[in-house]
Amino acid sequence: MQAKRLEQDTLPDELFELVHVDERRLETISRPQLTFLQDAWRRLRKNRASFAGLIMIAVILFFALFGPYLSGFGFNDQNITRANLPPKVPVLDQVSWLGVSGVDIRGIDQYEKKGVTESFWFGTDELGRDLWTRVWQGTRISLYIAILAAGIDLIIGVAYGGISAFYGGRVDNIMQRIIEVLVGVPHLIVVILLIIVLEPGIISMTIAMVITGWVGMARIVRGQILKLKSQEYVMAAQTLGASDSRLIWRHLIPNTIGPIIVTTMFTIPNAIFAEAFLSFIGLGLQPPIASLGTLVNDGFKLLRIYPHAMIISAVVISMIMVSFNLAGDGLRDALDPKMRK
Repeated sequence: MQAKRLEQDTLPDELFELVHVDERRLETISRPQLTFLQDAWRRLRKNRASFAGLIMIAVILFFALFGPYLSGFGFNDQNITRANLPPKVPVLDQVSWLGVSGVDIRGIDQYEKKGVTESFWFGTDELGRDLWTRVWQGTRISLYIAILAAGIDLIIGVAYGGISAFYGGRVDNIMQRIIEVLVGVPHLIVVILLIIVLEPGIISMTIAMVITGWVGMARIVRGQILKLKSQEYVMAAQTLGASDSRLIWRHLIPNTIGPIIVTTMFTIPNAIFAEAFLSFIGLGLQPPIASLGTLVNDGFKLLRIYPHAMIISAVVISMIMVSFNLAGDGLRDALDPKMRK
C-alpha cells in the first residue's frame, strides 16, 4: 500500500489534464422541467392498460352523446311487425360468424321472414324498438345518474372530511360518530327504503345514493388532511395570518387532489352498477325511460330465445366498469408522488 502511494505521489504532472468547467452551466437543469400534472400525464400515458381505459371511456361517452342520433329511430318508437329482430349490420352481415347477419339462433333470417328492409345494428326488443338507440340512450342516463351522484359525493365528502380533520378535537369526534352511524346502516337498505318512499325515478335514486355514498370520500380526505396539517408550509401560512377557509381550500385540499380524483373514478362505476342492480330488480327507473339496468331486466326475460336483447347492454355495463377501474388504477399510480422517478 505504501509503495502504491509513493508511485502515485511521484507521477509527473504531464499525465494529468485539467478539465475545463463552465461555471455558467453548473445550475443548468439536465432535463425539461415538468409540473406535477405534466409528470402525472406522462406516467399515465406510459401505462398502456390505463390509457386504453381512458380511450374506452372516451368512446363510450361519444356514443352516449351521439349514438341515439345515428340510427334514425327514436328510443321509444314501437312497431310490433319488427319485434325481436336479431342484430344486422350492412356489409358485415356477409360474415356469418360475426352474428350480425340478421339470422337468429334457429338459423332463420328474421328480416327476410318479416319483410323488414331496414337494418337494426343491435336488433330490436319485444315491442319492435331499436336497441341501438335504447342502449346508448340508457348509457347516457346511467352515466348521468352516476356522474351526478359522484359529484354530490365529491362536494359533501371533501367538505365534511376537510372540516372534520382541520378542526379536530370535539368537532372531529362528533362528526366521526355521525359517520359511524351511517356506516352501521347497510347502504342497500337505505337506498331501497328511500326509493320506495319517494317512488322510483332519477331524482329519488340520486338522493338515495348520496345519503351514504360520501362517507368513503370523507374518510379519505380526513386521513390526508390529518397528515398534511402539521406540515411546515401550513404552519407558515398560519403564522402569516391565513384564515381557516384559506388554509383548507388553498393549501390542504389541493394537496389531496390525487386521492380525491382516484376515489371519484371508482365511485362512478359503482354508482352505475348500483343503478343497474336496482333497475334490474324493479326498484330503479320505470318505463318508458331506458337505462342499462332496465334493458338488462327486459332482455333477461327472453334470454334463451333472443339473447341479443340482454347480452349487448350487459357488455356495455362491463365495458364501463372495466374502463373506469383501469383508468382509476392508472391515475392512482400517476398521482402518487412516491411513484415518481
